Amino acid sequence: MFLMIGYVIALGAIFGGFALEGGQLMALMQPYELLMIAGGALGTFFASTFPKSFKATLKAFPQALKGSKYTKSAYLELLSLLNELFTRIRQGGLMSVEGDVDDPQSSELFKKYPRILGDDHILEFITDYLRLMVGGNLGAFEMENLMDVDIETHHREQEIPIHALTRAADGMPAFGIVAAVMGVVHTMASVDKPPSVLGELIAAALVGTFLGILLGYAVVAPVAARLEERAEESSKMLECVKVALLATMNAYPPQVAIEFGRKVLFSTERPSFQEMDTHLREMKGK
Repeated sequence: MFLMIGYVIALGAIFGGFALEGGQLMALMQPYELLMIAGGALGTFFASTFPKSFKATLKAFPQALKGSKYTKSAYLELLSLLNELFTRIRQGGLMSVEGDVDDPQSSELFKKYPRILGDDHILEFITDYLRLMVGGNLGAFEMENLMDVDIETHHREQEIPIHALTRAADGMPAFGIVAAVMGVVHTMASVDKPPSVLGELIAAALVGTFLGILLGYAVVAPVAARLEERAEESSKMLECVKVALLATMNAYPPQVAIEFGRKVLFSTERPSFQEMDTHLREMKGK
């Protein structure tokens, strides 16, 4: 929604201002200039990416159009799940959650938290490291190093479509210049035409530069920026799980381990201590 609102504001201000100062909007409708810019950018996008990068970009693009799933309610659900897991571990040992970890889709515990169960990345992160804890072969220091590498790998993968779209956005103004130069070449080849025709040709050439800058910075760049924010939020959820698991490995009580995880979160989505306590009490009553 915010992306669409931003587009409306930006494009409305640009085209509206042009119309208000007496410009003819139809003069900006130059399909051949648009073909050169969009086609050139798309071609270089294909040339500069591997198949996995292209697929990752297509898969990530819808995320820019949706609202964030990393909300306060999502974090409350995550912390509640971790609290229940840690409580079971404290009461019955690590083996008490082995069945839940091995098959979370069939686990009654995980089924109580559908958002986490439906997020493959966070679910895999939780179950993989609980499985390692059950094995008992890694200490907290080794586990933390492995988690850091895992989170870094996840973040790098999230950055692949961001970098691809950023390169495309940065290249579009250059393709606008290319389109403008081609327009000037066409104009110079038509010097025998009347001034009115030459004026239209020169205007069409200048529109190429305008469209390249507009598409790059007002259309494609905002999508890359939104995907970058989503990547940061995704990594933050993994960091929340990381510090909570490490606190449990260091024998902190479940409520203290959950507090470790809560303090990692961004302040805009972090539930307060009272909200967390109330939510845990409500979950116990169900």
